[in-house]
Amino acid sequence: MGERGMSLRALAFAVGNDPGYVSRVLRGLKPAGPDVARRIDEAVGAGGEVIAAAARQAGRRKPEEHVAPELAVYFSSQLAGHYQADRFLGPGRLIPVAKGQYALLCDVASSASGPLRADLWGIAAGYAALLGWLCQDAGHLAESGRWHDAMIERAHRTGDDQLIAFSLHCKAMLLGDVGDGRGVLDLTGAGLRNRSGLLPKVQVLLLQQRAHGTALAGRDAAGALALLDEAASLVDQVDDDLPWGGQVLGGAYIDAQRATVCTRLGLAPEALALWDRVLPATARGRDSGVFRARQAQALAAAREPERAAEVAASVIPLAASTGSARMRAELGVVRDAMAPWRRDRPGRELDAALAALPGPARRKGA
Repeated sequence: MGERGMSLRALAFAVGNDPGYVSRVLRGLKPAGPDVARRIDEAVGAGGEVIAAAARQAGRRKPEEHVAPELAVYFSSQLAGHYQADRFLGPGRLIPVAKGQYALLCDVASSASGPLRADLWGIAAGYAALLGWLCQDAGHLAESGRWHDAMIERAHRTGDDQLIAFSLHCKAMLLGDVGDGRGVLDLTGAGLRNRSGLLPKVQVLLLQQRAHGTALAGRDAAGALALLDEAASLVDQVDDDLPWGGQVLGGAYIDAQRATVCTRLGLAPEALALWDRVLPATARGRDSGVFRARQAQALAAAREPERAAEVAASVIPLAASTGSARMRAELGVVRDAMAPWRRDRPGRELDAALAALPGPARRKGA
């Protein structure tokens, strides 16, 4: 680290772990598992020396300690609570808490054995997915990508085909947010390769994300909407106790995806009819802000600048209070769509309101 001029905080950021946890690993107070050792080795360019040192340490490690099965229940319930809190708190407050719990969970999982070990690594994959999402919403896209990659690795440790497919959906969602439609198609195609073995919920998640990739990659309206029709036909079959993906059970879920696709494809009348149905069902939380910003985009496309500016302005306080970069990016798209009216009152008022946001509203993918 000294040779590279790298601080502890910079190393922890590169590795994707809490600085306190990395500090304890470096001081030998915590064991460095193979994955952590590899990431530290790559971050400092040690050429395998860190990996070798961790392997030597593992050889001297004490016999495996007993891990209470109740810890799986604890971490799982905490994760569910974080997902609920995320709708209202935003990423800034939750990221440090989730990182600390993730580090503790990985430490516990590395000491477990048998089915409990797989269960704990599966919960760790859920935490990595949450952190990937929080970083994505905060606008830290490179860090989000690292967390999604960690989720894919954790999911493979479990051997759970459902979780592996879900992890590909999560990474595809990140690629969709940066406008990489072909990347979305790559990952959702991989997730659906063995579709006959997937639960309906997992198929719904992958199909709707593939619809977004289809719209982004080739602006194929018919193909994208057909995929959403296929996903909608499976929603009533969802019947599982998986702790993730519960959003597919909401009645407005597919409508929101369809409205988003229509907005992206420039199908303004169809999009507006859908947003009128979707928004009353998503009146609370951060998702409602993203959806209202997309409704404003459709209104601008339909040449209704006054309504577009009014709806967009209603999103700004929520974007400011949550610190959601996704919301700011969607508002940036509204601003671009309002370019024909920039000198008119609706355009001027919207520009002034957006200028007050902490951080510029950027075009998605920028």
